[in-house]
Amino acid sequence: MQSSLLNGEIAKIAKAAREASRVLATLSSENKNRALLRMSDELIQEKETLILENRKDLEYAGAKGLSDAFLDRLTLSESRIHEMASGLKDIAKLPDPVGVVTKMWRRPNNLSVGKVRIPLGVVGIIYESRPNVTADAAGLCLKAGNAVILRGGSESIHSNQAIARIIKKAGSEFDIPQGAIQMIPTTRREAINEMLKMDEYIDLIIPRGGESLIRFVVANSRIPVIKHYKGVCHIYVDAGADMAMAEKICLNAKVQRPGVCNAVETLLVHQDIAQQFLPSAIKKLQAARVEVRGCKTTCHIVSEIAFADEDDWYTEYLDLILSIRVVGGVEEAMDHISQYGSQHTEAIITSSYDNSRKFLNGVNSSVVIVNASTRFSDGHQLGLGAEIGISTTKLHAFGPMGVEDLTTTKFIIYGEGQIRQ
Repeated sequence: MQSSLLNGEIAKIAKAAREASRVLATLSSENKNRALLRMSDELIQEKETLILENRKDLEYAGAKGLSDAFLDRLTLSESRIHEMASGLKDIAKLPDPVGVVTKMWRRPNNLSVGKVRIPLGVVGIIYESRPNVTADAAGLCLKAGNAVILRGGSESIHSNQAIARIIKKAGSEFDIPQGAIQMIPTTRREAINEMLKMDEYIDLIIPRGGESLIRFVVANSRIPVIKHYKGVCHIYVDAGADMAMAEKICLNAKVQRPGVCNAVETLLVHQDIAQQFLPSAIKKLQAARVEVRGCKTTCHIVSEIAFADEDDWYTEYLDLILSIRVVGGVEEAMDHISQYGSQHTEAIITSSYDNSRKFLNGVNSSVVIVNASTRFSDGHQLGLGAEIGISTTKLHAFGPMGVEDLTTTKFIIYGEGQIRQ
């Protein structure tokens, strides 16, 4: 596809999305919910087709020698298809944010002033490897009254196109306009460049993928971008923590699914319990095939692990690798997180109410957890139905983004003939 033809095709898609967004903004909650439920049912009905299409992507990715963590993110198993379908049903159950009056007040001149939730308009999603993003993004945008333009990666093209085809067909039965859910038909990098120029039609860009992709989007977009560069997530095990609980949480946060952004990458341990906690915890981690790297003190306590250098503290491994550092207390743990973290997700394991409050208030990350795994930093797990992405910048959302985060507000004013003097 030549550059001029590509530019024309992307512009056509963007214009169709803008037109569709005007219809979606006034679509009834009933129609949106019925469409979401039908999409969910159709994904289950077509699960064999989805698995066959996904197998093509897995073969392509395997031939390229991509990592096990990447292949895990790419895989569409029967259980993950059911999770996608369940996510759409959960979105349908959520309250419709569109049209909700968030506040109302009366001025001295008797003007009634308020703010009401409205859709953003057109949302562009640029993502890599995870086919479930196709369904999650389409469902969340539809519920919030937005049109969505999807641009997936080359490794997941067959899976993405199959999912998009199924949900578009299901939506068409409930007055969802054709331009409401669109997939960019090419994986050429130039398509991203053209998409990022369409500020006349697209209101927000959300990139989901590796740090290099997100930095490319931020550097080249004329459109506002919601982003998180990486997830360097921490768990701090405080003095007096329940040791068994701490071991269980740390193991889950690292091992349950290591190739995702809410997996723990660095473990911080209070010096008063390090001798007692680390040998057993590291033994369990190693039994789960985790490569452990430690600070000088950690290596002294457990000698058969590798030394963690300065780069390790900044690294999002997305793999079965964990760095461990012994710290003097909650203040030093928070200092470490401030220096090396990515404002994604941090957890404290503690029996101290004061330290839990200090950690909650003092850690400047989008999700802060007490006595639970970092793996709960996820839109579905937090009751959002699904998530469109995780923002580690504070404008206009911070943390996992659900339906409400895909809206904005406008002012509404009721008068009785007032004029300004």
